[in-house]
Order: sequence, then C-alpha cells, then structure tokens
Amino acid sequence: MSFMPAGIEIWGYSADVLYAKDVHITLDLEPFAEQLQIKSDVDLASVPKLRFTDDRIWHLVRLLAEVIEDPDPSVQLYGDSLITAIASRLISRASKSSKSSAGFAGLSSMQLKDAMSFLDSQMPNRVELATLAGLAGLSSSHYCRAFKASTGLAPYQWQLHARIERAKCMMLETNRSLDEIAQATGFADTVHFGRTFRKLTQASPGAWRLDRLS
Repeated sequence: MSFMPAGIEIWGYSADVLYAKDVHITLDLEPFAEQLQIKSDVDLASVPKLRFTDDRIWHLVRLLAEVIEDPDPSVQLYGDSLITAIASRLISRASKSSKSSAGFAGLSSMQLKDAMSFLDSQMPNRVELATLAGLAGLSSSHYCRAFKASTGLAPYQWQLHARIERAKCMMLETNRSLDEIAQATGFADTVHFGRTFRKLTQASPGAWRLDRLS
C-alpha cells in the first residue's frame, strides 16, 4: 500500500504486467480527525509512505471494495463504518488505535431509543453513520463502539436484522408476494432477499412463511 498527501505528483512503471487491480481511496484527513475526536499525526498528513504494509487497513479496504456497488440500503452504514475505521487507523496514534473496545460504555437509554426510532422511520432507505452519530452527539467511531456495546450488533447489522423482522411481519400479516415484500424492505430483488433471509434464519422465506401459517 501507499499513502500520498494531497497535491503530490504520482507516477509509476511496471514491465510485463498483464493484469493489475487497484483500490484508490481519497480522504480529507483534517475533518476525519475532528469527527473522530483524535489528534492527527502531522507526519502522516504531510509525508508520503510508499509500499508499507498494514494488515488491518488492507482487510478493511478489501471489504469496502467488495460492497462498493451493492445497492442494499444497509451497505451505507456498513461502508461508513469501514471508511471510519480506515481513517481512524491512518491518523490515530498507535497507542489509541490499539485500544480495545472491551468494557466500552454503551449508549444511554434515550440515545438508544432515538437510534431505534430513527432507523425504523427511515427503513428501508439508506442511513449514514454520521447522521446516527449526530443524533447522539458523538463522533462516528465512538458511536459505533457504543452502539455495539448496547446492542451486540454494529448499526448496519441491527438495521439489516430489523428489515428481516419487518419482512417476517409482512409475510405473516399480509398476502403480499415475496417480491413485493423484498421491495418494501429495501432488497434489490427476491433472490437478494432470500439469500439474506436464509443467512439470518437458516430457512428460505417461502419455507419459513409456510411453516408459520400452516
């Protein structure tokens, strides 16, 4: 990996390369440092770093690249979480970035209630992590850890589970088709809905519905 400060000229040359795959991420570090409430590393922001390795950043970047074109609404929160984690890893001091979230204080009951109400009211639309964090008056990185400490799930996971729970209610309380339910709960199509439903419930939507209504 390489880190290049803004405005620096970049060029490269590779002989006999038949295939290359690159991921480019552009970050404005100062707003991220303020948002994350951590002190920026001046050297990192002003000096290029060429061909360095960081397994954690590489793993996060790969996860982000895999979902960048996913139309699922929950991916917004997931992608925001990944970008926040990448920025935090880049600009935080080693001592801070190595801290564990074990024992981290969760959201207050009011903050958690506001989060649930907001996510429910916006379903199935995309919700940005910064929007949720703003409701609680917290930084994005702080909010992610606090939300997970309170619920056991990351915000995007909670939203995905909530969409599946709403789909279950619709399957039991209405005669709407699976295609209509998939669309109403923000899934790209019935196949996407079925794959996610099976992953979380160990059953297909049709089988689950038939079993509950029989």
